[in-house]
This record gives sequence, C-alpha cells and structure tokens, in this order.
Amino acid sequence: MKTRFLMQAALIAAVYAVATILTGAISYGFMQVRVAEALTVLPALTPAAIPGLFIGCVIANILGPYGLADMICGSLATLAAAFFSYKLRHRPILVPLPPVIANGIIVGAMLYYVYNVPVSLPVCMGWVALGELISCYVIGYPLLKLLKKHDRLFK
Repeated sequence: MKTRFLMQAALIAAVYAVATILTGAISYGFMQVRVAEALTVLPALTPAAIPGLFIGCVIANILGPYGLADMICGSLATLAAAFFSYKLRHRPILVPLPPVIANGIIVGAMLYYVYNVPVSLPVCMGWVALGELISCYVIGYPLLKLLKKHDRLFK
C-alpha cells in the first residue's frame, strides 16, 4: 500500500509539473489558466494526490518566473486546496471549489503585494480565481467524472 501511495504521488507530481511547464505561457501571471490545476480534483480519488500536487507545484514554481514567493505562496495554496478537495470528496460538485478559492485569495494577494500588479487587490484575486474556475470546473470536473468511472485505478 505504501509503494502504491508513493507511486501515485510521484506520478501526479510529475504530470502536474510537466503540464504546467509545457503550458507556461498561460500557467503563470496575472490572468493565468494553469491547466495542471485541473488535477486538483484527484484528491477525491486518492489521498496520494495531496502530496503529489504539492510537490508538482513546488517543482513547477521553482522553474517558473515568480521565484521564492510563488514557490512558497503558490505551492501552499495548492496544498491547502488539495487537502480541502479531499475533505469534499463525497460532494463531487464541490471538489474543484477549494483550488478556486485558495489560489484566488493567496496567489492573487501574492501577485498584488509582492509583484505590484497594477490593478486593485479584488480584481487581481478575481482574475486568478477565474483562471482557476476554468481549469478546475471546465477541465477538472469532467476529468473527475471520467476517472470516477474507472476508480479501480486508484484503489
């Protein structure tokens, strides 16, 4: 069981990091649609996704343009989102919501306060949340529904 958990976490981390880096033009910035955030629905299927998403986000943010602040703030936002998505696993329609909220607030505030994005704080948070909404509900929620049909892969 421990080997399976580690392998799932490592695979999720790798997919998250690679997906973020390959879509770098839209994964970082004020108006971002980080396609890899669609994977934040995976904690509904396996708790191994919690450390997997966190590690994948750390790797992506190490290689991204925003440096230490994003490595800390962005990665902690993804960790919190993954944890709360896991807690909501019995309410599938709500599973994608924690990443929208956590990243909207945390990453939006980071961009505003640390990188001085030239818009108001609510607008900055709203743009990040909108990008998360697209990733998590337009891509992530259908992914969750599809994977739930094949959940034996996660057992």
